[in-house]
Amino acid sequence: MKCKLTGDEVMNDRIIVALDVSTLKEEERLLEALAPHAQIFKIGMELFYSCGAKAIELVRKHDKDIFLDLKFHDIPNTVYAASRAAVRFGVFMFNVHASGGADMMKKALEGAEEESERLGIARPKILGVTVLTSIDRDALKKTGVDKHPEEQVLSLAGLVKAAGLDGVVASPEEIDTVRKGMGKDFLIVTPGVRPKGSETGDQKRVAAPKEAFQRGADYIVIGRPVTKAKDPAEAFEGLL
Repeated sequence: MKCKLTGDEVMNDRIIVALDVSTLKEEERLLEALAPHAQIFKIGMELFYSCGAKAIELVRKHDKDIFLDLKFHDIPNTVYAASRAAVRFGVFMFNVHASGGADMMKKALEGAEEESERLGIARPKILGVTVLTSIDRDALKKTGVDKHPEEQVLSLAGLVKAAGLDGVVASPEEIDTVRKGMGKDFLIVTPGVRPKGSETGDQKRVAAPKEAFQRGADYIVIGRPVTKAKDPAEAFEGLL
């Protein structure tokens, strides 16, 4: 009989550690420290474009789940092919830019479903990236979108849901709105999470981990406060 998970074990599965480094040596150092504590690791552009598939293989060697954060944004046919490739990597989750439009997101889903069926594996979760956490009202307006970020996030979340994707990447400030508008089964993955007292860096719409979960986030993504800490494992456990 499987034992009931403790509170810490449940939370471990909901905190995604961002491996925002550029070498396999740095990645391995973080995995050695954090694999006993965390279950999901994010591989973004810096690590993937520096090390390619080897970065994914290293996480899989530790038997951990991967959030492939490459934010596909291109014509529908290109994203369709990229999604099939993401499935072949065996990732748990990947994302596309919701601003790429409904047709692009539908092709992402189609490609992932077809490749998963061909391989006989579960389809990865697919998320639509809404408004980056580094963007505030003024920055958004300069892109030609004259809306408050919360309005734009909700609008894009509706597009994501209509396209059939699993959920969105949204900042802590929009969690409540998205949860109310899209329902309890719609995934919300939240970056821009900083423990109180941490530097926010280039993030503008942020919250503490506990606050993000209380608002309704399913997963939070945290990087520098853990990965740049003198003792990453201790920093991760401190979140719990």
